[in-house]
Amino acid sequence: MTLESVLAFCALCLLLELTPGPNTFLVLRHSLHGARTGVATALGSAVGAVVWATAVAVGLAALLERSAQAYQVLKVLGGLYLVHLGVRTFVRSRRAARGDGPALDGGHGAGLARAWRSGLVSCVLNPKVGLFFLAVVPQFVPAGNTVRGTLLLGALEAVVALTYLTVLAHVAARAVGWIRRPRVTRALDRISAAVLTAFGVGTVVSAR
Repeated sequence: MTLESVLAFCALCLLLELTPGPNTFLVLRHSLHGARTGVATALGSAVGAVVWATAVAVGLAALLERSAQAYQVLKVLGGLYLVHLGVRTFVRSRRAARGDGPALDGGHGAGLARAWRSGLVSCVLNPKVGLFFLAVVPQFVPAGNTVRGTLLLGALEAVVALTYLTVLAHVAARAVGWIRRPRVTRALDRISAAVLTAFGVGTVVSAR
């Protein structure tokens, strides 16, 4: 694997990260509670990318490609999870607006663990990530080195995603003073809820 191909692959990964997706909105949402929470979400997403790279290396994603039913099931599960996140965000925003409960989820440690899980599950249940590794990664993997090359490129994709999402989390957290204004917080929570729900509904519908 040449340096040129590695740099080209990293540039492609960065371009894809710059396209807003569910993980971007999850990181922004969790960053409202601090940079560490946003970074935890980013780390979960990066681990999810490594999980997909490993799955592709052992042939699981090829099964999804051949089995339309398995692919549809995964898309529906991923879509329902995003809808769940969107609805939960909206309900928590309404409760916080009425003063019925805090905007944050549990203690600091619980919040970090929950943020990490949301990033991980969102990425693992996103079949488009698997198809990226299945369709794009082989173009950069040297012949005869499929498993090791796929895992290496998976690690590189995870590093690129983690770096970009970490920067995003810190930028969002620096603006937290303005963002934490009650009116702004409610608006951002509801926008985030709407976007996540829309992503989820669109994923479920496209699986039909």
